[in-house]
Amino acid sequence: MVIKMNEKINEYFFDEINVGMKKQFHKTILESMINDFAKLSGDYNPLHVDKEYASKTNFKKRVCHGMLLTSFFSRLIGMYLPGKHALLFSQSLNFVNPCFIDDKIIIYGEIISKNESTKTITVNVNITNQEKKKIVYGEIRVLLRGD
Repeated sequence: MVIKMNEKINEYFFDEINVGMKKQFHKTILESMINDFAKLSGDYNPLHVDKEYASKTNFKKRVCHGMLLTSFFSRLIGMYLPGKHALLFSQSLNFVNPCFIDDKIIIYGEIISKNESTKTITVNVNITNQEKKKIVYGEIRVLLRGD
């Protein structure tokens, strides 16, 4: 089954990749995204899904699932940097600040290295909010397929 997209997918091959290539895009975290992610993942922790419970925590409101946030890295790698020929195989991520409903986030990636012998790249990634506060950061390693 082919799913039609309204967005162009990049098709970089390994030889077309350069250290320093960058991409970023923006998303707004919606309540529906958190509710849908809870249904999809089965993670109904009340910090994520129960407004009353979350209001009594030190966060004061519902917190976005960390894995929902990092799912945008799949878009970054699979659509843009490098795109079609990517196979994400390793990631190391750090969660340093919470993300809330209605936060406007920026998902950012920059290629910091490439390995000729394994045809892999390393992408430095991070997510920041509208206050430029870092929420998640880390590195993702990607194999570039030759197809």
